[in-house]
Amino acid sequence: MFKKILIANRGEIACRVIKSARRMGIATVAIYSDADKGALHVAMADEAVHIGPAPASESYIVIDKVMQAVRDTGAEAVHPGYGFLSENPKFAEALEAEGVAFIGPPKGAIEAMGDKITSKKLAQEAGVSTVPGVMGLIEDAEEAVKISREIGYPVMIKASAGGGGKGMRIAWDDDEAREGFQSSKNEAASSFGDDRIFIEKFVTQPRHIEIQVLCDKHGNGVYLHERECSIQRRNQKVIEEAPSPFLDAQTRKAMGEQALALSHAVDYASAGTVEFIVDGDRNFFFLEMNTRLQVEHPVTELITGVDLVEQMIRVAAGEKLPFTQDDIALDGWAIESRLYAEDPYRGFLPSIGRLTRYRPPQETVADTAKVRNDTGVYEGGEISMYYDPMIAKLCTWAPTRAQAIEEMRVALDSFEVEGIGHNLPFLSAVMDHPKFVAGEMTTAFIAEEYPDGFDGVTLPEDALRRIAAAAAAMHRVGEIRRARISGRMDNHERHVGRDWVVSLQGEDFEVTIDADQGGASVRFADGAEMRVTSDWTPGKPLAVLDVDGSPLVLKVGKISGGFRIRTRGADLKCHVRTPRQAELAALMPEKEAADTSKMLLCPMPGLIVKINVAEGEEVQLGQALCTVEAMKMENILRAERKGTVTKINAGPGDSLGVDEVIMEFE
Repeated sequence: MFKKILIANRGEIACRVIKSARRMGIATVAIYSDADKGALHVAMADEAVHIGPAPASESYIVIDKVMQAVRDTGAEAVHPGYGFLSENPKFAEALEAEGVAFIGPPKGAIEAMGDKITSKKLAQEAGVSTVPGVMGLIEDAEEAVKISREIGYPVMIKASAGGGGKGMRIAWDDDEAREGFQSSKNEAASSFGDDRIFIEKFVTQPRHIEIQVLCDKHGNGVYLHERECSIQRRNQKVIEEAPSPFLDAQTRKAMGEQALALSHAVDYASAGTVEFIVDGDRNFFFLEMNTRLQVEHPVTELITGVDLVEQMIRVAAGEKLPFTQDDIALDGWAIESRLYAEDPYRGFLPSIGRLTRYRPPQETVADTAKVRNDTGVYEGGEISMYYDPMIAKLCTWAPTRAQAIEEMRVALDSFEVEGIGHNLPFLSAVMDHPKFVAGEMTTAFIAEEYPDGFDGVTLPEDALRRIAAAAAAMHRVGEIRRARISGRMDNHERHVGRDWVVSLQGEDFEVTIDADQGGASVRFADGAEMRVTSDWTPGKPLAVLDVDGSPLVLKVGKISGGFRIRTRGADLKCHVRTPRQAELAALMPEKEAADTSKMLLCPMPGLIVKINVAEGEEVQLGQALCTVEAMKMENILRAERKGTVTKINAGPGDSLGVDEVIMEFE
C-alpha cells in the first residue's frame, strides 16, 4: 500500500480524499493556489505545496506544476478528485512516466470515454443504447445551425471534453443554436482547454439516472446500483438520491450490466460512472461515462456501505476487489443536497464573499438515520470567484425514501450559512414539492416548476400557525428577560402580558400565552391550542423547538418588534405585538423600493466579457445586452423590455460588484 499520496484538487473533494487516506494510515499532500492559502484542505493535509496564482489555468490544471509538487514531496500516487485534471489522459501519462500511480483508470480508458464522440461510438459497439445525434465535430455557428436543423430541434450543444454542466446549451431554434454554439465553445476553452463542440438530439421529459461502477486490474467489476440525478439547473446537478424512485429491479439490472459491459470494453480499472437518459417507459440511452469519482458518490456509499475513495486507492495499488456483485447490498435510501454559493433570489447567480457564519448540522450515524456533510470550507473562510460555487454536500440516509426526505428537511433547516447568497431556501423548497415527494421529477423539473425563478416559499396555514406559536413563545422569553433588568426606577416595573398578535406572511394570529416551567401553551382565537417547548434563549441564531410533539427548527434573527425567521425555504418577517400595537401598525404605510427599472444592474460579482449594444441604440425585448463571467460560467444579460440605451457605464474587462449599474435606458 502507498505511504504517501498527493491530492491534485481542492475544496470538499480534497478534504474527502484526505479523510479516507487518513483512515488507511496514508500520509497526504495538498496543493494550493494563491486564493487557497488558508483553505480547509491545506490545513487537513500532512503537507501542502503552493503551485501558482488563483486562476485554475495557472495553477490546478498546469500539469508541470502538479508534477513538480509530486517530485518535491515524494508522493507515490496521486488522486485527482473530480474536475481539473481528473479526466486528462496527458496527466495520467505524465504520472506513469515518473513511476507514480494514478488513482484512477488507465490512460486509454480516459481517452476513450473522456471524448464524448469516441465514447458514443464505443458504446454502440459494446451494445449499449445511445441517444440519436450527429457524431461529427462542429466547425462554426452556421454549421451548428445546419446540423441542428437536420437532427431536428431541440438539440443539445455540447463540449466534447465537457463536464459538470460547463460548455452545454439547449437550442430550440436557429438563433439559440448560433448563440449556444459560441458560448459553449468559449466555456469549453476556458474550463477544459478544448473547444471542440458536437450536437445531439435533446430528449424531452427525460430522467438522468447513472450507474456507479467499480473495477480492478484483474478483470473483476461490480455496479453499485444507480443514482437519480434529475433535479438539475443549467445542466448542473442540484439534488441526487440513491436508489432512483423510478427504476424497477429489471431495469436496474439491465442498466448495471450494460455499464459494466462498457467498462470491460475499455479495460476500465477504478471507480467510474456511466450516465443514462431514461424516458417515461424506462427506455434508457447512454449519455456519457465519467472516468473519475462523481460529486454525488456519497449517496452510493450510504446505501452500499462501500468507501469508494478507499477502493480507488486499493485498486490503484493493485489489489483485487474484496466483493462480488452478489455482495453489493441496496440498503435504505440516501439523498444529497448540493449547497451552492448561488443566490436563488437573483436567478441563482454566483455569490462570493466571506462566510461570516457556517454551522452545518451535526453529523450522525445511527441505524435509523444518518447525516453526513462533505465540505471544504469553514466559518470565516472566503468563497472565491475563481472556482466552482459548491460549498458543501449535505447527505441524509434512512430506511425509506420518505424518512430520508424528512431527515433532509430538518438538516437543511439546521444548516446556518451567513455572509453570502446561497441556495438553502431552494433546496428546502424542493424537499416539500409534491412532485419531488412523489418521485415524479424529470430533468425539466426546475424549469417547469420554477419558470419565473425562485422568489421564496409561501407556507401553508398549518405551518404558519406552528411558527406563530413558536414566535409568540420566543417573544415571551425575551420579554421576561427585558422585564428583569436591574436599576429600574421605583413604581416602573414592567409586566409581561398574555395577549399578543403575531404577524407573518400577511396574516395576523391573535394568541394568548400561558407559560410554566416546562414551556408555553399558546391558544389561538379559534380555540386551538399548541404546546411549545424549547431551550432557546434570545440571541441564539438557531431555535430547535417542539410544537405539539413535532420538531420545528427555525433560523432566528432579530428585527424591530419581532424576528426574521427562515424555515422550509421561507424567509419571513415575523412581528409580535400587543393588540394595541398591532392596531396602530396596520395604519402604517409601506416603504416602496427604489425604481431601477431603467437600469441594467450587475446581478453578481463578475467580469464584463462583452457589451453587445451602443449608446443611442434601440433594443428589443430579449435582446442580448452584455455578457458577464463569474465562477467559470458566462451569463448573458438580456433586455426585459423595449427601450433606448442612454448611457453605458462599464466595458469589457471591468470587474463589477452586485447591483453596480452597467447601462441605463429611457
